[in-house]
Amino acid sequence: MATNKTNAKSTTDAPVTNELQALIAQQEALAAQIAELRAEKTAEAIESCLKKIALYGITQEQLFPHVRGKRGPKPGSTRAPGEKATVAPKYRDRETGATWSGRGKPPHWIKDAEDREAYAI
Repeated sequence: MATNKTNAKSTTDAPVTNELQALIAQQEALAAQIAELRAEKTAEAIESCLKKIALYGITQEQLFPHVRGKRGPKPGSTRAPGEKATVAPKYRDRETGATWSGRGKPPHWIKDAEDREAYAI
């Protein structure tokens, strides 16, 4: 009797499986169409924007005033572009006079110290 239930179940599952596979194939086809159309429309939009940028002489700073270059200073900064900010040292090795700002990897002379305040400047 158990074989009859199994056979009946497998024959009724076949149309559902085929329908599911067909829907998945449609979904994949639609996803491909969407990607193709999106790429086409994106290219058209970029071309249109580039023409207008050239026509009006728009600069990058005008388009993106809130974005600054990776190496550029913040607006109002007195540092030159590419110049690193110096940080005052917070710790000093009393024996050698070496200093550390407290940023980055700790030097060997303070790395294992239980109380870093003993080295504080």
